[in-house]
Amino acid sequence: MAKILLEMKNITKTFPGVKALDNVNFQVEEGEIHALVGENGAGKSTLMNVLSGIYPYGTYEGDIIYEGETCRFNTIRDSEAKGIVIIHQELALVPEMSIGENMYLGNERGKKAFIDWGTTYAEADRYLKMVGLSESSKTLVREIGTGKQQLVEIAKALAKNARLLILDEPTSSLNEEDSRALLDLMLGFKKRGMTMIIISHKLNEVSYVADKITVVRDGSTIETIDNHDHNIDEDRIIRGMVGREITNRFPKRENVKIGEINMEVDHWTVHHPLYPERKVVDDVSLYVRKGEVVGIYGLMGAGRTELAMSIFGQSYGTLTGGTLKLDGKEVRLKKSPRDAIRHKIAYVTEDRKGNGLVLSQSIKINTSLANLDSLASGTVIDKDKEYQVAEEYREKLSIKTPSVEQLVGNLSGGNQQKVLLAKWMYAEPDILILDEPTRGIDVGAKYEIYCIINDLAAAGKSVIMISSELPEVLGMSDRIYIMNASKIIGEMKASEASQESIMAEILKSGRGA
Repeated sequence: MAKILLEMKNITKTFPGVKALDNVNFQVEEGEIHALVGENGAGKSTLMNVLSGIYPYGTYEGDIIYEGETCRFNTIRDSEAKGIVIIHQELALVPEMSIGENMYLGNERGKKAFIDWGTTYAEADRYLKMVGLSESSKTLVREIGTGKQQLVEIAKALAKNARLLILDEPTSSLNEEDSRALLDLMLGFKKRGMTMIIISHKLNEVSYVADKITVVRDGSTIETIDNHDHNIDEDRIIRGMVGREITNRFPKRENVKIGEINMEVDHWTVHHPLYPERKVVDDVSLYVRKGEVVGIYGLMGAGRTELAMSIFGQSYGTLTGGTLKLDGKEVRLKKSPRDAIRHKIAYVTEDRKGNGLVLSQSIKINTSLANLDSLASGTVIDKDKEYQVAEEYREKLSIKTPSVEQLVGNLSGGNQQKVLLAKWMYAEPDILILDEPTRGIDVGAKYEIYCIINDLAAAGKSVIMISSELPEVLGMSDRIYIMNASKIIGEMKASEASQESIMAEILKSGRGA
């Protein structure tokens, strides 16, 4: 019988007005990969924050037993000293510092006030090799892509002598190729005896990599499923997560009415803001009609976000060529998102926490941010109307919260995404550009977001949806543009497209996986 490495017994954690964990029990065997799954707000990350000392002993009830010893962690350093290392969904790297500096930040090599840089970079290079990175540890983090940054985080964890590695949504920002490479790396670590806990909403990845799957719902453990054959039915996991069947991952569009072309981009070319010789969008042409959902798919670095942000008031890069037409008329947007909003264009960023929402402010304030003029009399905001607007969108989008005065930072990822959508819906745009609208949220919340997208299209809005998940692009779009190496390399009707045909276009373009 395998040794129990970790046991969390009767863990209860309460925030003001919310019981986030309710008598949770969780066991992990030595040398296994154990998945923790559940809807947003189910308590997965809270449980891991208790384990890692982010929520210190005394702020929760229950016991943590690690290697047979009852542990009382007061800081994250306490848990790391025992070999428990957590990698959060939001990467904690400093772009302007080298890989080696990042890996040993707060864990410096040297004596007293002096850092031994020779040892630092030599050790960093050794750990980078272990995770399959060929870059020098002296390379700046900003010079490598997101997939490689995720590997740097793992190398950083190994440098802390991790015995139990916790990965929170490790593939949420990665394309399919990089995701599979990371999962295979985890399987390689398992063969060497490392124990891992993975939190993920990508159930196909959970099935591929996990030996056991523990389902958490509404702050309670529902069940632990054995997956040693790695062929569990995803619907089996979903039933435990949401407490019901979800028979169709993508809601059907009813009475689809696609109208005239609403927005047209011709020969759009954008250069990098720091490296003007580098094109990030190269001679792109596309259009979207009223009532249409247009998907844009491409591998990491294809230029999708750069395209979206450059259309949205040139909020990224330097526009060096091309025209934008709205309802058949050419418009020249000032280099300002405000001008894009004035022309009824909205951009829902892929980074809701960093760029989309003010986490320290309420749902009410976040909802009105993009359209304050409609609430203002001179320089004074009508607070009663602001509250009414937030309440209207809370109800319309089924945002789960006791009050619109709740801080956005206290909401689950799925509810944060709904607030972000509410913010832009209240701006009353004609064109919505949605960049990774379901990133990092669970299958139930995804379905609700899909329904909102369909409702927007049914109301005659033009929707452009960027996604790294091919099934999502295929399931939600009317037409699909395929991007690679900063260019549009193909266009397909969704009804005629498949994962194979889209990947074949990318491979044909010469820069694909």
